[in-house]
Amino acid sequence: MTATPDPLEQHRWRPLRQLLDAMDADIARLYADRGITGVRPRFVAPLIRLGRRGGMTIRQLADSLEVTHSAMSQTVAALQRDGLVTTAAGADARTREVVLTDRAREILPFLEAEWRATEEAVAELEAEIPYALSQVVRDLQAALARRSFHDRIADRIAES
Repeated sequence: MTATPDPLEQHRWRPLRQLLDAMDADIARLYADRGITGVRPRFVAPLIRLGRRGGMTIRQLADSLEVTHSAMSQTVAALQRDGLVTTAAGADARTREVVLTDRAREILPFLEAEWRATEEAVAELEAEIPYALSQVVRDLQAALARRSFHDRIADRIAES
């Protein structure tokens, strides 16, 4: 019997995930440098959105940031645990509105400044490399629009 290679030895996505994790860690370090605790980079977009648009339901917040309701529900739960948002009765008995706490409103100017600075730093990085990551993403999206990732994987499983 011939042993097949360990599939974990091939990992084309791991370097990208590690890069993004390292960049997120650097952003988190900026928060720590400023004494901001309990804030993770993934919290910033919902906090800014709530700061700009006011209270929203989890569904509205998820839709506005183009994430799943489940993912946003988990994020809101974490934001509540860290004292950054509270929920209040919504327009009807079935909904809850997510609103910023005073603590979140205090740090919001820094979070917006960090967001803008991060976007500028990404643009600077893209200018230093021959093929911008944002272009890579657009090219991958176009390729996946022609044939989904699901179909690509399913075809290979069927072949094996």
